[in-house]
Amino acid sequence: MAGGLPHPVLLSTFVGLDNVTLGGQVVEFKHVFYSWVCMAILFTLAWIMRRRLTLVPGGLQNFFEALVNSLEEFIIYTMGENGRKYVGLLVGMFIYILSMNLIGLVPGFDSPTANLNTTVCMALFVLVFYNAVGLIRWKAHYIHHFTGPSKFLIPLMLPLEIVSHLSRPISLSLRLFGNLRGEEIVLILFFVMAPILGTLPTYALFLLGELMQAFVFFMLTMFYIKGALEAPEH
Repeated sequence: MAGGLPHPVLLSTFVGLDNVTLGGQVVEFKHVFYSWVCMAILFTLAWIMRRRLTLVPGGLQNFFEALVNSLEEFIIYTMGENGRKYVGLLVGMFIYILSMNLIGLVPGFDSPTANLNTTVCMALFVLVFYNAVGLIRWKAHYIHHFTGPSKFLIPLMLPLEIVSHLSRPISLSLRLFGNLRGEEIVLILFFVMAPILGTLPTYALFLLGELMQAFVFFMLTMFYIKGALEAPEH
């Protein structure tokens, strides 16, 4: 606070300004603001559903129960009973990414996942999380996930596995960012050429694409956790 006014960074974030100048450099906060908008929407929906929970679900409750149950069954079918403890994380990640993808279809809003800062942060979290899960599960034996089945292969397998694991967050972040940024560019081009006829038909296609991108991120995260939980010889 300075002279009773809020800090310029906090102010720019809350009011949703595109960027702010700090130390002569332009720092963008738009993706942070829209991420918070998505979180606010999801928290509000959760609060409304919690107050209106019924034994016979309908409307919004029915939709989210069907979504969560479907994803939970898919996780348990893929990971086994060990995956039940990760249902909350994986389903929450899917819903959060999907909401950030979809908010970009609202006129005047931007998708946070069309910004590389957002996707890189989520991908790095996945990298740290599944390796932490493996370390907790296997302790020091987790190193065998990187060394291969034979001691003679360690000089070859160790660098290959390290590169493979480090490439995962790069793949996760660039795939999501590239698809969402590409969709935004195409949508702008269609809007310039034909404001109504050019944009409305593409919304259904982009809706499917954004759903698929959220599901791919969710599915790969699940596979990485599953791999960390498996015995090293697998």
